[in-house]
Amino acid sequence: MSVIHRTTLEPTKLELLAGWLPTRPWYHGGPRPELSKAGGFRLDDPKGEVGIEFMVVRDESGDAPVDYLVPLTYRAAPLDGADAALVGTAEHGVLGRRWIYDACHDPVAVAELAALVEGRAEPQAQSVSDTPDREVSRALAGEGPVPAEYPAVEDTEEHTGLTAPDGTVLRVLRTPHPAPDGAPQAEPGTAGHVAGAWDAPDGTRVQGLMVLLTPPPAP
Repeated sequence: MSVIHRTTLEPTKLELLAGWLPTRPWYHGGPRPELSKAGGFRLDDPKGEVGIEFMVVRDESGDAPVDYLVPLTYRAAPLDGADAALVGTAEHGVLGRRWIYDACHDPVAVAELAALVEGRAEPQAQSVSDTPDREVSRALAGEGPVPAEYPAVEDTEEHTGLTAPDGTVLRVLRTPHPAPDGAPQAEPGTAGHVAGAWDAPDGTRVQGLMVLLTPPPAP
């Protein structure tokens, strides 16, 4: 169960992201991001040890606002071998020091994302404890199973690709776009997806694809 603490975080998530985002190949804004939170959802760690959040942040430092999907994990201790994925550390008013990582490099978060695509994990509201997020949808062609481990991680200018040993790929779409008709649809060549909702710059609520699953190559 996702437990949301009404407390402080120093520095804030947005302050940490303002320093981290310009180092990413999929970031297209200015050198000093002007960030605000636009939406997102959470996933539960079955062991209750790792916080998992898929955050949509808006940057207005460029010519036009750009939305970014930033999955994060929150840990009570450093994650071995993940120094390059560390966004930063922060002091939580209840839980103490937290190590905050790019969740695409965190095996707990990646396993739960795969479980979400498969339908075994339930998305949780971003800011309310123990509340399913009904705006998140998922689809999978066939019965699965979806691999749980994706050791190969590669950033591009538009997405982060997570590749399983059998060749299955999860693509985290770093710059999500609203579905033209408000109803996200599967893309050709994909076997599954996750879609979510966020606030557009004009305040309207929009939905769009966030994650795509591509099956392994045919033998």
